[in-house]
Amino acid sequence: MQRELSTILTAVNDIAHKDVEGLDVAEKSYGNSWKQRGGVGAFMMLARKWDRIENQVKKENYDVFETILKDPRQEGIIDDIRDLRRYLLLVEAEMIFVKRREGRKPNSK
Repeated sequence: MQRELSTILTAVNDIAHKDVEGLDVAEKSYGNSWKQRGGVGAFMMLARKWDRIENQVKKENYDVFETILKDPRQEGIIDDIRDLRRYLLLVEAEMIFVKRREGRKPNSK
């Protein structure tokens, strides 16, 4: 018997599924461009997304919740958060595949 998820984890599950759908759409348009410059390029892409988020939350004394509430635009801070989360998923998935190819155990719990 499967335990029912809490309300917040149900929302996380929905977000994760939407992330996969969004990544599928993006992959059709952009392919693997996120990693074409290797690990340093992938890190810089993550850093740029983080910089965008940081610049937005500074206005609200680094309160990310307040920043999101004050910027309800679909292309606002929530879009940057979504993009960063999706890129982080891609980085982790890439490392799982690399480690498997090399016969190493992925670092997962």
